[in-house]
Amino acid sequence: MFTKSITSNNAPKAIGPYSPAVKLGDFVYVSGQLPVDPETNEIVEGGIQEQTYQVLKNVEALLAEMNLEMRHIVKTTVFMTNLSDFSLMNEIYSTYFADPYPARSTVEVKALPKGALIEIEAIVIDTLLYEQQVRQQQGHSHEGCGCGDSCGCGDDDECGCGHDHDHDHEHECDGNCGDACTCGDNEECTDSTCCG
Repeated sequence: MFTKSITSNNAPKAIGPYSPAVKLGDFVYVSGQLPVDPETNEIVEGGIQEQTYQVLKNVEALLAEMNLEMRHIVKTTVFMTNLSDFSLMNEIYSTYFADPYPARSTVEVKALPKGALIEIEAIVIDTLLYEQQVRQQQGHSHEGCGCGDSCGCGDDDECGCGHDHDHDHEHECDGNCGDACTCGDNEECTDSTCCG
C-alpha cells in the first residue's frame, strides 16, 4: 500500500517497529523525530533549544531523501515534557519555517523515549510535480500573442502565439479570429494584424 519507507543516513534509525517516514502518493508522514544524533544514536547534549534544533535537523534530513524541503510540511505535532520551555523551543522552530507556516499542535506529555525533552512529527505534501508543471506553464509565454491568458495553447492547440503550432486564418475578420484572438474594427484576420 505504501509507496515506500523513507530512511536517511543523516537521520536516526527507528528505535522500534516503525518507519522514520512513509510516502503514500503525494503525502509523506514523518514519524515523531527525537533529538538523537544519527552518528552516536544518543540524545544531543544541551537543553530544549539544542534538542529542538536536532529534531528539526533530523526531519530535514528525511525530507531531503525525497528532494523535499521544510516548506513542504503542512502540519506538525510537537510533544514537549515541559511547556514552560515553549518560547525557547519556538525561537529555534521559527528559524526552520517561513510564512505561511505549517499548522501545528503542541502538547505536554509526561515522558518521551530516551528521556528526550521534545519530539516532532510532521505531515508533508510532495508538490514537486505540480511545481514543475507550473514552471513549464510559466515558460510558455504568450507575450505579444494578442491572445491574453485565454489562448488555451496545449501541445497540439493552434493559437498563433509564436510557438510551433500550425496556425492559419483564411477568413475575413468577423470580430473573432479563432482561439480567443480578437481583431480590432475593420481588420483582416491575418497572423500579422490579428494574432501577431
